[in-house]
This record gives sequence, C-alpha cells and structure tokens, in this order.
Amino acid sequence: MVKVKAERTMDCVVAGARTFDEGDVASLLLGLYDDGVLRHVGVASSMGKALRVQLREDLEGLVVDLWTHPWAKGFALEGGPMGRLKGAAGRWTPDLPLDWIPLAPVRVCEVRYDQVDGARLRHPARFQRWRPDRDPHSCTVEQLVDARTVERS
Repeated sequence: MVKVKAERTMDCVVAGARTFDEGDVASLLLGLYDDGVLRHVGVASSMGKALRVQLREDLEGLVVDLWTHPWAKGFALEGGPMGRLKGAAGRWTPDLPLDWIPLAPVRVCEVRYDQVDGARLRHPARFQRWRPDRDPHSCTVEQLVDARTVERS
C-alpha cells in the first residue's frame, strides 16, 4: 500500500519571520485577508541553507515597527482557553516575548501545503517562490475554503 497525499499551492502574504541565531530565516509567518483583516494562517519552514540566506536578503528592507503592524495586538487568538488553534505552533500576544520579526505585509509568496484545518494550514507549508505579480489584498481566506471543498470530494 502506498499513501499519497494531495499537495496544493496557495499564495499568501508574508507578514513576519522567525530567524535562527545567525539571522537566517527559519520560518515565514503567512497571512490571508478575511474581510480586510490579515489573519495568521500558518508558517512556511523546512528551507535549505541557501534559501534561508536568500530570504533574509529579500526581506531585510521590510522590517517594520510592531505597533504599525496588523498583528500588533497578537495573532492566532481564536483558540480556546489553552490558546492553541488546531495545527497552530502557538499564538502570540503583546505580553509574550517578541519571537518573530514584523514585516510590512507587501510581499506575496506561493507555498505548497497538504492539508487545511478550519481557516489554517494543518502543517507547515513549503516556500515555492515569490509572486511579485500578486497584490497582497488579493490573497484571501477563500483559497482555504476552496481547498477544504476539494479535500472532501
């Protein structure tokens, strides 16, 4: 028996990053717009060294002050009493240490993913490429709704 997972791609807004100690990008924080609000939907990770370095260079000029960022009051806050959403690595609120770098939500990337859970990616996605042809506001949660419909069929 061979298990085959369906893989899809989606365009997401890159709204933040986490880095390794040397400054290379460890993961990208991904968002999609929902009625004009940028929602945190997951992360893209598991990148090779060359890509981590390239992403650091690509994102250097996009660092913004936290208080001007759409997630200044936190993200992934929709979880239950324990604060976790299914599939979420964790939420962030301003009373927690800042373990991510806020980026101006102006870049769009295509990611590869295998499953969604509600309005989130179930597992970390894989960065595929930048999408300079996409307007960040055109990246909406409807992409996740479409994916859930396909998964059920």
